[in-house]
Amino acid sequence: RAELAEVEHHLENLQMTFLEKTEEKAALEDQVELCAKKLERASQLIGGLGGEKSRWAQAADDLQITYENLTGDVLVSAGVIAYLGAFTSGFRQTCTKDWSMLCKKKKIPCSEEFLLSKTLGDPVKIRAWNIAGLPTDTFSIDNGVIVNNCRRWPLMIDPQGQANKWIKNSEKENQLSVIKLSDSDYMRTLENCIQFGTPLLLENVGEELDPSLEPLLLRQTFKQGGIDCIRLGEVIIEYSFDFKFYITTKLRNPHYMPELATKVSLLNFMITPEGLEDQLLGIVVAKERPELEEERNALILQSAANKKQLKDIEKKILETLSSSEGNILEDESAIKVLDSAKMMSNEITKKQQIAEKTELKIAESREGYRPIAKHSSVLFFSIADLANIDPMYQYSLTWFVNLYINSIHDSNKSKILEKRLRYLNDHFTYNLYCNICRSLFEKDKLLFSFLLCANLLLARKEIEYQELMFLLTGGVSLKSAEKNPDPTWLQDKSWEEICRASEFPAFRGLRQHFCEHIYEWREIYDSKEPHNAKFPAPMDKNLNELQKIIILRCLRPDKITPAITNYVTDKLGKKFVEPPPFDLTKSYLDSNCTIPLIFVLSPGADPMASLLKFANDKSMSGNKFQAISLGQGQGPIAAKMIKAAIEEGTWVCLQNCHLAVSWMPMLEKICEDFTSETCNSSFRLWLTSYPSSKFPVTILQNGVKMTNEPPTGLRLNLLQSYLTDPVSDPEFFKGCRGKELLFINEYDTIPFEAISYLTGECNYGGRVTDDWDRRLLLTMLADFYNLYIVENPHYKFSPSGNYFAPPKGTYEDYIEFIKKLPFTQHPEIFGLHENVDISKDLQQTKTLFESLLLTQGGSKQTGASGSTDQILLEITKDILNKLPSDFDIEMALRKYPVRYEESMNTVLVQEMERFNNLIITIRNTLRDLEKAIKGVVVMDSALEALSGSLLVGKVPEIWAKRSYPSLKPLGSYITDFLARLNFLQDWYNSGKPCVFWLSGFFFTQAFLTGAMQNYARKYTTPIDLLGYEFEVIPSDTSDTSPEDGVYIHGLYLDGARWDRESGLLAEQYPKLLFDLMPIIWIKPTQKSQIIKSDAYVCPLYKTSERKGTLSTTGHSTNFVIAMLLKTDQPTRHWIKRGVALLCQLDD
Repeated sequence: RAELAEVEHHLENLQMTFLEKTEEKAALEDQVELCAKKLERASQLIGGLGGEKSRWAQAADDLQITYENLTGDVLVSAGVIAYLGAFTSGFRQTCTKDWSMLCKKKKIPCSEEFLLSKTLGDPVKIRAWNIAGLPTDTFSIDNGVIVNNCRRWPLMIDPQGQANKWIKNSEKENQLSVIKLSDSDYMRTLENCIQFGTPLLLENVGEELDPSLEPLLLRQTFKQGGIDCIRLGEVIIEYSFDFKFYITTKLRNPHYMPELATKVSLLNFMITPEGLEDQLLGIVVAKERPELEEERNALILQSAANKKQLKDIEKKILETLSSSEGNILEDESAIKVLDSAKMMSNEITKKQQIAEKTELKIAESREGYRPIAKHSSVLFFSIADLANIDPMYQYSLTWFVNLYINSIHDSNKSKILEKRLRYLNDHFTYNLYCNICRSLFEKDKLLFSFLLCANLLLARKEIEYQELMFLLTGGVSLKSAEKNPDPTWLQDKSWEEICRASEFPAFRGLRQHFCEHIYEWREIYDSKEPHNAKFPAPMDKNLNELQKIIILRCLRPDKITPAITNYVTDKLGKKFVEPPPFDLTKSYLDSNCTIPLIFVLSPGADPMASLLKFANDKSMSGNKFQAISLGQGQGPIAAKMIKAAIEEGTWVCLQNCHLAVSWMPMLEKICEDFTSETCNSSFRLWLTSYPSSKFPVTILQNGVKMTNEPPTGLRLNLLQSYLTDPVSDPEFFKGCRGKELLFINEYDTIPFEAISYLTGECNYGGRVTDDWDRRLLLTMLADFYNLYIVENPHYKFSPSGNYFAPPKGTYEDYIEFIKKLPFTQHPEIFGLHENVDISKDLQQTKTLFESLLLTQGGSKQTGASGSTDQILLEITKDILNKLPSDFDIEMALRKYPVRYEESMNTVLVQEMERFNNLIITIRNTLRDLEKAIKGVVVMDSALEALSGSLLVGKVPEIWAKRSYPSLKPLGSYITDFLARLNFLQDWYNSGKPCVFWLSGFFFTQAFLTGAMQNYARKYTTPIDLLGYEFEVIPSDTSDTSPEDGVYIHGLYLDGARWDRESGLLAEQYPKLLFDLMPIIWIKPTQKSQIIKSDAYVCPLYKTSERKGTLSTTGHSTNFVIAMLLKTDQPTRHWIKRGVALLCQLDD
């Protein structure tokens, strides 16, 4: 028994051990299985994420670098968002570079190449923005990033509507509302959006916003009953923080007051050349190779979706890895998530690789069309700055793109890409030229051709921008040039320009060549057609055409117009200098019921006659055509007319829109509401207006603009007068034959005086306010209203006999006679000297260059900011170094006290005070500019205007307001100014001069009054009984003063010359436009003793502008006095010659 119990106990132990070992075996088997699973999962995980290792390692490194540079990058980004939104691409880049360098200097880590989109942008988001219409260039993407991150609501300067399009597309699915300040219910829409937290776009704002938006701009929210609220006007409404507010303006260059600019985030959304080029490329490829563009667009969408998915997967992986508790190898669901993520990631990566390859192929094919996009982009920026010349020259991007699409359809086709591109280029360029030309004034048509030509050549790098600027300005320099090699024919101004041109690499050695070949250059100067003359070797070979025009500018600026005409003809073709004639039918065909037609008016042109005739041709006359001249109270009537015409399909013409400035916003709103659904297709709105900056931009940009100026020249004007009513009306011409006897028999003689008075004083005289102009008008009328014209059948109007009075005849005879007149009139018909042609040509050149300079604004390559600053600093330093110290007025008063018998003392001291004001203005503004360039003070709009003027060699406006009248460019102005200061200093140092430099006075009339006062006090004669006598002394200097009166010098005779031998007025020499007068003795004399003579009464002006306004002293700002000059010709001869004396020349 004991044995049995032991055996049983042993068995029990064995069973226990067996159980333990079985359990251990099971546990080991489980462990093996778990290990196997873990091994499988581990290999799955390693296999799944192993491929990612290098990518994740790279990403980690990138993140580390980003993290290290975070401080500097975020600091610069904050600066960009806070300060740079309103600036251009170039300026932003300069600032960010400077700021990055500053960070490095201050040991703040930041990226080598700073990119706002890299620091604050999200590539997936940016791709979505591009799909929604945001241009793909860096500048536009940065704008998107700023809008996304700014703390204040964005106000976008958006003349081309890019921002508008992007906001509308990207916020479409968020129920975006769009309002304008002119909408009657905009406040209700605004309140709804704020309450429900939906986005709102306020478009087309002006330079001021509604004051009721203030709390919204400042985000003045407050809690009421635990709810966020905001007060708008009198209403308190609930405020949702999901609300987004966008503001856009169509204005090209708005001026927002600082108090508004600080409440919004101002953004410059002007399209960039790269952004536009990309859009135009897309359009041309979509039209030419639609399958390519469709595939590309599909790929872009697919690629954006792929990247978004990849990003989501990465997020999922990281989330799973970070949220898994314990050992990840034991978390089956995590492994499954990671596995499927990897499979998906692989799939997407493969897709993406295929897409990228296809995208590269497509990009290669698209690149073939890049030249036309680049070319067309240049064309757009050529027309974008025309508005600086005239506010009516505005064209929208939409209008431009439509024209571009039309050209793609209408131009010649070809299978060979190069040929096709050439056809496209030529067609679009000329199509644009014709369309723009019809809306330009005559004076600006050649300018536009040259602008197109120059910009295209600049883009191709065939000409240098600096050389083009030199052509327009003649360079800016105050340094006196080397000695003029031959002053007998070469003007100092020309020689100085030649010296300045020699500093360009292309003109190296020009100055020396000029001195060595002076006779050959003189031949060009004397040539009748210097623009066609051959230059002396080697200059004819070494210089390109533009460089030759630069030399022509220096030598013969009067021949610039034909030279530029030749240049454009050579580069673009003859058709670009022959603007298409005015064609109302063509303009009409380009319009429709939603596009208004705008006549831009010029003096003497009235398009109503041609419009009425056109309406008649289109069967739109009578009650189908209504016209109203706008003015006070006419707006509502016009609105009713438009409303009725829209429904009935008739025409309405609103005349003189410039006279109804306050009603223009209403007109803009009416035009914005035009749609093809609501307007009858026959309806047209015609508008006429003189150029006005207040004319609605949207109407201008999208309307069809036309100019129809009166013809130029005598022949064409006469023809127009005779071919239009009332002269062309047979009734008018034949008159009432029976009754004419009643009048003619009343008089024995023809009442010439009465007729002359009626025409000269009443009819034309009413429009002529200047006395000297009225004298000219009456003198010219005397050529037509006189007895000889009646008695002499061969009466001639000009010495050559080309212009004569026609014999009595019929209406048709007179038309034939007019048609036989010379096509271009000779100056003699107006009684002018042939030199006037040169003056006219010089004026044309001046106007052309000044207008071209205005277009060199915004989008142009203004050169690196650094080099510009350097030039400005040199100019300011140069002028400041030359400026003397102020006159010491107290010392002057001690040396020249107020004395009864010597009025000239007072004249001197007062002149010194006036010049001191100008010296102080010039000195202070230049010092402020220096500080602004160095960054010590803020560069405000006044200093910006000052720097702009200095760079193009113009006298700044801020100086001109404090200055004596002058038309000189900057260099000549400073030289002349210093000479005036010198004149006064010499007077102060050496006593009263024997001969006064009359041109050197600030207030010339005070000096003349002083001379008269001295005489009146010397002879105790009342000053109001005195006048002046004038005697020209045949000498240029004098060592003695006259007993009475004063000797003066420095005057120029314009329109005649002074014959020093005979002491009489004589005809000018060819090409010499001005003659320096010898000394003139101005003698105060009692009016009763002044002998009446046949001398010519010659007006003296301060500048060649010959017109001024009455100043507060009662004197003209330009006319000084009338002098008597001896002549042996009838005075009417010199009146018609326009002879006058000038204190100073324009240069």
